[in-house]
Amino acid sequence: MKKRVAALLLMILSFSFMYAQEKIHFTDEQLANGNFPKGLFNTPEARRSTMPVAAPRAQLVPGWQNPTYSPDSTRIAYTLNNDLYSIEVATQKITRHTYTGSELSLNGYASWVYYEEILGRSSNYKAFWWSPDSKIIAFYHFDNTPVPMFPIYLAEGQHGSLNETRYPKAGDENPKVKIGFVSVNGGETVWADFDENVDQYFGIPFWNGEGDRFMVSWMDRAQDNLKLYSVDPTYGNKYEIYSEHQDTWIDWMEQMLFTKEGIYFVRDNTMWEQVYYLTYDGKTFKQLTQGENWGIRLLKVDKKYLYFTAKRESTVRTDIYRITLRNNALDRLSYGDLSFSGVRIEDNGTKIYASASNLHTPTQSVLISIPNNDIRRKTVEVLSDLKGPDFDKYAIAIPELVYVTLRDGRKLPATVTWPVDMDTTGAVKYPVIVNIYGGPNSAQVSDTWKGVSFDNQWWPNHGVIQITLDTRSAGHFGKAGMNEVYRYLSVHELEDFIDGISNFRDLPYVNEKKVGITGFSYGGTMSLLCATEGSEYFQYAISGAGVMDWKLYDTHYAERYMDRPQDNPDGYKASAVFDRLKNYKGDKTNFIRMTHGTGDDNVHFQNTLQTIDALMSLNKDFELMIYPQGKHGYRGYQQKQYQLQNFRFWYQYLLEQDLPDIIRNR
Repeated sequence: MKKRVAALLLMILSFSFMYAQEKIHFTDEQLANGNFPKGLFNTPEARRSTMPVAAPRAQLVPGWQNPTYSPDSTRIAYTLNNDLYSIEVATQKITRHTYTGSELSLNGYASWVYYEEILGRSSNYKAFWWSPDSKIIAFYHFDNTPVPMFPIYLAEGQHGSLNETRYPKAGDENPKVKIGFVSVNGGETVWADFDENVDQYFGIPFWNGEGDRFMVSWMDRAQDNLKLYSVDPTYGNKYEIYSEHQDTWIDWMEQMLFTKEGIYFVRDNTMWEQVYYLTYDGKTFKQLTQGENWGIRLLKVDKKYLYFTAKRESTVRTDIYRITLRNNALDRLSYGDLSFSGVRIEDNGTKIYASASNLHTPTQSVLISIPNNDIRRKTVEVLSDLKGPDFDKYAIAIPELVYVTLRDGRKLPATVTWPVDMDTTGAVKYPVIVNIYGGPNSAQVSDTWKGVSFDNQWWPNHGVIQITLDTRSAGHFGKAGMNEVYRYLSVHELEDFIDGISNFRDLPYVNEKKVGITGFSYGGTMSLLCATEGSEYFQYAISGAGVMDWKLYDTHYAERYMDRPQDNPDGYKASAVFDRLKNYKGDKTNFIRMTHGTGDDNVHFQNTLQTIDALMSLNKDFELMIYPQGKHGYRGYQQKQYQLQNFRFWYQYLLEQDLPDIIRNR
């Protein structure tokens, strides 16, 4: 099988490189400074869009957090010192809604694990929600008393300081959560009828369209049972209208579309994602879609149609679809082999605006017209095209979509960017840099336009092959593929990365002894394992801020895939890196570089400290770069230094050259 893949790649390459030799090549100055020729791309036209109500610009209350306009724009809700307030815009009259705020009692401001894993980073810790009629504010109350405090040392100043974060690690106690409702006119809080002492989680809530019910998804600590409750904000009564069980784990309901009669949402309990309809009383439950869908995003529902995007034709491209509600007929509204994003449905579904691209097609702004909603009369108009008049004159290194074969015969998509004017005879052996992530439902491979930049053009112009690989749990095999890593994170993923690179190792122009791999966070974990346990296949790695033992990560994420440490001790031991380092040489033939920020409140620096201690106990050499007060992702001068030293590392170990001055001086 590997020989057949190699033969196919050789055939593709022989044509591609013959074609590339006739084109204009970028200079190092153009690449390093991003000064690409003006005719390469057109200037994108501004697109009209419907924007959400912006956050208030003026700080009416010093120190307020997450100021959010009411739907009618007459009031602004916010938190201050972990209490919930609102202020009338016209009179600037302030109403205080809660009085229990403290370091351990949070009203409308999320506990860390909810911010990171449930509400999302874009929430900025906001945990309150306006009712559609602007009369009620729903909020989550967090009691952090049982949550262990993790100290993060900050070295700034003469004496330094501690960032004391309430961070529940796998197996620890979680915050206790209550759901409250307050009137904008003040008064007592109405509490939803949940027992805060139950070991449980609450998901992202939604107000229904009428604003008289608050829809709350609930999970047990094991995250294998989900219930959807309809909560009465007036009295706090709750009614269960949907329940679900899976033997591994369940993901949250991230979207809902509401009609007067019921709710539309997405679930994956068939092992692929499907769209469902549920009446508010829970008595009618219908599946609207069939087949292998993934990454569904609901766009709009009206009396006749429901619109959504999904990866259905291919797991690497997103298309636009329409369901006819009276008969569940499914129409593909997009076209060709392009991937679509930024979709906007207008004029009762007769006009659809979107961005469209693939790996070889720069982004286009398109209008799909469907007169009278008749799909047979569909037309397409390209409103603007990023591709410039001189695009085809230049030798642009563009990724190729390929499929690699796993040891069990299944195929995963990958992308590979070949060196410009590469010698395919085998006279020259080219080193490889592999980019990865590896976490569940986090695909890195997509058939979308990647742009032209220093990052993706320098290496192809200097003799390095770039590859992006995914794993079985990335989403290409649906939920069933994800379930395979349950209770043993990083074990099957390592196998998949080894299988992925093995598809390239037999190519005559690939230097199988000069393969580097890089990733951050989950990718930092996997890149380190690839160059240690998998060092026969990956000789060099840059590992950024990886989780090196899942006992050191938070409850919600780690236990979702691993269960609690006390319930799965063998899985936690097998997944940790510390006993998997024996294949690592720590010399010029096999070397790793680790980086971590000391202020990282997500993946704690503790992970890297314990890893380097394990390497020291084995008397192994390695590189380590510490970023003082650096977070989970470096910024400013630290980011610049990080990027520079990564290039230096690859030049030193893959090319055995000094870092060029033009890069050092960028």
